[in-house]
Amino acid sequence: MSHRFDPTILREYDIRGIVGATLSVADARAIGRAFAVTMQRQGGRRAAVGYDGRLTSPELAAALIDGLTAEGADVVAIGRGPTPMLYYAAATLEVGAGIMVTGSHNPPEYNGFKFVLRGSAFYGAAIQALAEIAAGLAAPSAIRGQIEERDLRHAYVARLLRDFKGSRALTVAWDPGNGATGEIVAWLTARLPGRHILLNAEIDGRFPAHHPDPTVPANLVQLQDAVRREGCDLGIAFDGDGDRIGVVDGRGEIWWGDQLMVVLARDVLRRHPGAPILADVKASQVLFDEIARAGGQPVMTPTGHSPIKARLAETGSPLAGEMSGHIFYADGYYGFDDAVYVAVRLLDILARGAESLTDLRRSLPAVVNTPELRFPCPEDRKFAVVREVAARLREAAADVTDIDGVRVRTADGWWLLRASNTQDVLVARAESATGDGLNRLKAELAMQLGASGIVLPEI
Repeated sequence: MSHRFDPTILREYDIRGIVGATLSVADARAIGRAFAVTMQRQGGRRAAVGYDGRLTSPELAAALIDGLTAEGADVVAIGRGPTPMLYYAAATLEVGAGIMVTGSHNPPEYNGFKFVLRGSAFYGAAIQALAEIAAGLAAPSAIRGQIEERDLRHAYVARLLRDFKGSRALTVAWDPGNGATGEIVAWLTARLPGRHILLNAEIDGRFPAHHPDPTVPANLVQLQDAVRREGCDLGIAFDGDGDRIGVVDGRGEIWWGDQLMVVLARDVLRRHPGAPILADVKASQVLFDEIARAGGQPVMTPTGHSPIKARLAETGSPLAGEMSGHIFYADGYYGFDDAVYVAVRLLDILARGAESLTDLRRSLPAVVNTPELRFPCPEDRKFAVVREVAARLREAAADVTDIDGVRVRTADGWWLLRASNTQDVLVARAESATGDGLNRLKAELAMQLGASGIVLPEI
């Protein structure tokens, strides 16, 4: 009864692979059994399970549930929906854990699993430990767990709407990208004031319109066109499972996660003056400066939705976010990354005020920066390269933050180099107040990479 996984599917923050190649129904069943053992060791025996709109998700969810119940765990099956609805189930139902079957923002052939246990993120060593448990599995429990089916969609939408109190009617374009938020967004917008234009709201795991990743500008073109054509105040997009948000303003200009966080943080700090606000190392210095200017405590964290979620709970912060669009509200909410809830809070801010999102952009200091640069590096070299660069910078007495890779501050601005936790790539970014300053930062980054035998791609 023991089971071995393809080691490539056990990632830092989740389990993810190509169905039929590195990930199978047998893997899903073994994951269910191993997670049930883990849950029971911590005194739990009941888990919520949900799945996204990918074509392979129902079958994987069924095998996962079979594995959980085979080990005597009870399951609350909430059906199809976005990942945050599963987190909502874990936070509000009498369960000790939750598992979401989702490929997130990956291509259609991928799928995977995200976990929550006892209200906390489940990642890193905990995911690796599932492989050890699966390898030692014996015969299943003699007593199977029970399955209860619960439809939480209407309750979840009602909870999302509860924190909208604005009065100004807005015109908004929405693009779920044929992902798992489509049905929820349709129900939500039917109850929100204003005019709402829905694009690609039909859930379709083939993603026929475009890839469901709002951090890629090409995936926002359809939304930008709709915003300009319909005279919208703004446009909102989601990734495949609804835990990351993308936003464009009334001119069709993209707002990245760190820019959006400025608007959200200013609002939260009016209610929580002096509170810590968390953002990852890839975020603009503008965000950290604006948090301080609004009376908050800016806290820089490692990148990754799971560690940020854990740090949010540790610090008691009311708000945290990543440049990638994972944003976490503990102010009036549960502290997990829910992109549809973030959209509701953003609309509430705009509907309570007189300024448009386009107006608010003018309040942000002007900077020039690179996009997030991701370039290949062998698995056995990516962390070593970062260590080598860090050693040279320390020897040169540079101003370095090393909580996740190296983030270097100079008179021109800052640059970042870190190793991805999920892929064989290095990640870099640079930001300055001027174009000349940005060029100098890129030259320094290229020099450091070159000293370790890596060529920085043309930007």
